[in-house]
Amino acid sequence: MFRQILVPIDLAHPDLGTPSIETAVTLARASGGSVRLLNVLALTPAMLAAYVPKDFDDQQRQTAMEALEIVAKECGLDARHVSVTARQGGVYHEIIEEATAIAADLIVMSSHRPGKRTYFLGSNAAHVVRFATCSVLVVRR
Repeated sequence: MFRQILVPIDLAHPDLGTPSIETAVTLARASGGSVRLLNVLALTPAMLAAYVPKDFDDQQRQTAMEALEIVAKECGLDARHVSVTARQGGVYHEIIEEATAIAADLIVMSSHRPGKRTYFLGSNAAHVVRFATCSVLVVRR
């Protein structure tokens, strides 16, 4: 059914990602598919670039990759069926770009409960649902 499942993870809120990881693992096991864990790092604002080390972005990416590797080991899938990556940029844009790059046929992502702020401004999950070319499953607690 689903061969390549992308799961965006916000490492700043790891508990929020737990339901989406569990859901993706269940679907991957049922269909013999693979899970790709993704963390999107924010771009360093230009006005702060002079105040951070030159390799700041590389350090951030390395830290994210290490954290994702831990999550991958703890998810319960065989190492052959789980991979990790970190991208830098706008959250929903990078999720859609990664889904395209790996030919994902499903994106499983967690979302906060909708509120007045996201009702008017939209959310990352809403943008992914709107613009992804594959199926998207939004998981809420």
